[in-house]
Amino acid sequence: MSKRVLTTESGAPVADNQNSATAGVGGPILLQDQHLLEKLARFNRERIPERVVHARGSGAYGYFEVTDDVTAYTKADFLGEVGKRTETFIRFSTVADSLGGADAVRDPRGFALKFYTEEGNYDLVGNNTPVFFIKDPIKFPDFIHSQKRDPFTGKQEADNVWDFWAHAPEATHQITWLMGDRGIPASYRHMNGYGSHTYQWTNEAGEAFFVKYHFKTNQGIRSLSADQAAELVGKDANSHQTDLLQAIERGVNPSWTLYVQVMPAAEAVDYRFNPFDLTKVWPHSDYPLQRVGRLVLDRNPENVFAEVEQAAFSPNNFVPGIGPSPDKMLQGRLFAYADAHRYRLGVNHTLLPVNAPKATTAENYGRDGFMATRNGSRHDKNYEPNSYQGPAQTDAALSAPLAIHGWTGTHEAPAHTKDDDFFQAGELYRLMSAEEKNRLIANIAGGLSQVSREDVIEKNLAHFAAADPEYGKRVAEAVRALRED
Repeated sequence: MSKRVLTTESGAPVADNQNSATAGVGGPILLQDQHLLEKLARFNRERIPERVVHARGSGAYGYFEVTDDVTAYTKADFLGEVGKRTETFIRFSTVADSLGGADAVRDPRGFALKFYTEEGNYDLVGNNTPVFFIKDPIKFPDFIHSQKRDPFTGKQEADNVWDFWAHAPEATHQITWLMGDRGIPASYRHMNGYGSHTYQWTNEAGEAFFVKYHFKTNQGIRSLSADQAAELVGKDANSHQTDLLQAIERGVNPSWTLYVQVMPAAEAVDYRFNPFDLTKVWPHSDYPLQRVGRLVLDRNPENVFAEVEQAAFSPNNFVPGIGPSPDKMLQGRLFAYADAHRYRLGVNHTLLPVNAPKATTAENYGRDGFMATRNGSRHDKNYEPNSYQGPAQTDAALSAPLAIHGWTGTHEAPAHTKDDDFFQAGELYRLMSAEEKNRLIANIAGGLSQVSREDVIEKNLAHFAAADPEYGKRVAEAVRALRED
């Protein structure tokens, strides 16, 4: 076996990788040392801007296998045949903290899944909760600013967190999820995943359905108390990454069963609350779970930076048979995610192996820009239509059209009979056992009691009381007790 030769990035052999070129034995370093300059310049550029949200994450490859026939609802090819398998890549993440943050913290978890289908990549960007804090994307930058490190203190501040929530009554449902027992998963393997948003499926006949995705963990739900999490962070800040990596290396491949809720499109207009509101769930009694298939993770990335840090998920990556809904938060993310990746990774980030299609080939007229590696024939044209057999449009829509009515402008969500911000938070509270309620109250009070302004505390207490009078009363008593200590 021939010895491998170290080279510069241009391929020239390196004579000495231990000593810089100098003017004499003890002299200053020479500017002409191309290998030194190249190493230092590359080192200075080895880190790209971290994600504004979901910075801390872990990933794995696997496959999705169809177990049940759903062709009555969608013409998506990768869902078109029982037994069909599609390669996938998933990225789990925390939301608020930076890349160096700990895994075992109280925070929603990202659950972003890329299907490498034969009709192109399909990206499903969700969380481990079925709801979210807000329902309109115009509030998203403000929400994230309130959760991030304060510009003066350099750390997350209870005043900022709870002040935003005081002005966002629709957050009450998600706060109840986050502060409850599932707020700190024991590992990525032991939590559910949700598409969270409402999506549209379209079948071969052109019939439209609205759907919600539920990935139920086959390992069982396991969560941590605040004390258990603090202890785990002290032992291993990368606990969830460690667990996922080691489980797959041992051949203990985590899996989830995918279910969907299906709503015929015609029923959305008169449903009792807005079905496109991300702060609400669809009751299973109205739209039962229907099994679709199973997701299995069986391979770790070879390089975390190349395959996890540079993984780019965009909810506007649809395939025929799947499309968007009028969900406002989804509509905002259709733009924001792809735009964030163009900023972080460059306009050609889709050429990176983890982001490029695997079961088909991308054919378009995108050219040039940073890191342009797509090479074609000298006769390829970069405009369309052309007379040189370049790729052409199909004239076949990916999904059914959405009916649009009314005037342009800024509007509240359409009125439904039961569209207040609190009733589902109250239903969730009343579903909890006495022990679960005790832990929920303690978790909320622990944070809210640190707020310096009484009016902010009172606004938040009013939200919990609106969800359930007992809920509000118990939180108020717990906050008062902590502030008197």
